[in-house]
Amino acid sequence: MKTVVTGGAGFIGSHIVDLLIEKGHRVAVYDNLSTGRKLFFEHHLNNPRFRFLRGDILDFKRLSAGVRGCDAVFHFAANADVKGGIKNTRLDLEQNTLGTHNVLEAMRVHGVKKIVFASSATVYGEPEKIPTAENEPLIQTSLYGASKLAGEALIQAYGEYCGIESWSFRFVSWIGERYTHGVIFDFVKKLLANPKELFILGNGRQKKSYLAVEDGVSGIWKAFQTRSKNPKRVYNLGHTQIMVVRDLADEVCRTMGLNGVRYRYSGGIRGWLGDSPVVHLDTRRVRALGWTPKTGIREGIRATVRYILKNPELLRRKD
Repeated sequence: MKTVVTGGAGFIGSHIVDLLIEKGHRVAVYDNLSTGRKLFFEHHLNNPRFRFLRGDILDFKRLSAGVRGCDAVFHFAANADVKGGIKNTRLDLEQNTLGTHNVLEAMRVHGVKKIVFASSATVYGEPEKIPTAENEPLIQTSLYGASKLAGEALIQAYGEYCGIESWSFRFVSWIGERYTHGVIFDFVKKLLANPKELFILGNGRQKKSYLAVEDGVSGIWKAFQTRSKNPKRVYNLGHTQIMVVRDLADEVCRTMGLNGVRYRYSGGIRGWLGDSPVVHLDTRRVRALGWTPKTGIREGIRATVRYILKNPELLRRKD
């Protein structure tokens, strides 16, 4: 199978690349390296089944040329800053919604019939039912979530017009090697700057689910390989466990060998406007395929902290 992985130099996308190469497929990474890093795929550079195409998904001409001749697109390129839409209201529209439209249009032009899409648990906003299943109402509370939901809708519409099979995965927060943004990253960075105090957004009592990247990738592959009569598949992908943010902070401090750290809170039940106080997905649909996460949340947090400390260059802002 010939594949294109948009965002293949990023945290999750690069792990998808590893899996596809391991399975014997051809992979073209399409990434503008704005947040992705060559470091994450350089071990494939001498592999004849791998190639790197530097480009932006908003550059339709270049994207279309990259998609030509492939069998499937794994679309993982996106703005990943959930909070950023408050300050820049065009960011999610352009990078997520319009970017996804460009990917689909390139697929239409070249007759590509399969897409795997990185959606998000944010499409549920603040759901009333916890754990939250795929058929719960989708009431938007952030531009990021709205852009991901729009991406899902575009994929389904193009599927109807063009016979494109789709797999949309609504993710919780993923953690593990190559992790470069998120709450653990922020906590480690703050604690390295000031090991005596940690500022936490919200009241610290938010409850979140976290998934080890290797478990998430295996879930994607399991669903992709499973036959279904439904050409428009949607799956929640998360852990059965959840963790209070304050407990996560405790785990980060312990792993860093820090004692007596004083916590300060911004206050409120949300970390920021558009944040959901509880993120816990019902994953029975994907688990029915025979998938289950193997790494516990605490184990995943410790491994992520150790990885960041071992790779301090990731803490520096990219040029």
